[in-house]
Amino acid sequence: MEKIKRGERLIAMVRMLSFHPNKVIPFQVFCDQFNAAKSSISEDIAMIERVIASFGLGEVTTVTGAAGGVRFRPMMSWADALGFISGIAEALNTPDRALPGGYLYLSDLLSDPVMTRKMGIIMARPSFDLGVDFVLTMETKGIPVAMMTAEALNVPMLIARRSNKVYEGSSVNISYPDGKGGIETMSLARRAVMQGQRALIVDDFMRHGGTAAGMITLMQEFNIEVAGLAFMLAQEREQPLTDLPEWPLMTFSGDGIETPMVVRPAQWLADLGDPR
Repeated sequence: MEKIKRGERLIAMVRMLSFHPNKVIPFQVFCDQFNAAKSSISEDIAMIERVIASFGLGEVTTVTGAAGGVRFRPMMSWADALGFISGIAEALNTPDRALPGGYLYLSDLLSDPVMTRKMGIIMARPSFDLGVDFVLTMETKGIPVAMMTAEALNVPMLIARRSNKVYEGSSVNISYPDGKGGIETMSLARRAVMQGQRALIVDDFMRHGGTAAGMITLMQEFNIEVAGLAFMLAQEREQPLTDLPEWPLMTFSGDGIETPMVVRPAQWLADLGDPR
């Protein structure tokens, strides 16, 4: 095999790590791929770790033990994350974002892969060590940010639907209060999950909490433990929706009908991102 230059090897290794976030890749995989000694690969990993950390691109960790190797986790510094979310909040506070019925126009943000990837990276960070097996969202607007969160965690994304689809086979269906006095239905294919797994619930918007509560109930039907809830935008509440951890990127006050909606970065993110 033709000898590979170190610079070329470093580029390829970074690409391999970034394509498999939050996954431990054994050193032997790199040794076999590049026909290099483990000592050389270890030096390469140390250099990659320093560069990734110095530019705030994420975290590279060496995992010891029989199943050890190297793992890359995409991250933003908390200060950068706060700056990014603050910029979105400022944009959402412009008058032309207001929609009838007390809603905000979010579709352009949710259709931008660069924006949603950054949001997904921030949402995923509190859950890296929670043993999440999949991300669950409700169709349809929450799908982009849920997909990017799942990508950062390197787990599947599942979609709860308002009705079962023939092409998904048999499903579990539940009815749940929507928080506004009505009843909605929610469906998930039986073969989509396995009993005993852990889920992270992700959605784009949470006001009354009916959909989030419905997804929690749906997971109980499958004997799935919910590790936490993450939202792009959630209404400020005196009491949390549940006793589960909640990580909204932004919160809002006002109903958008009688009082204007005011969006701000979520307090947990502001606390972590405060340079003081």
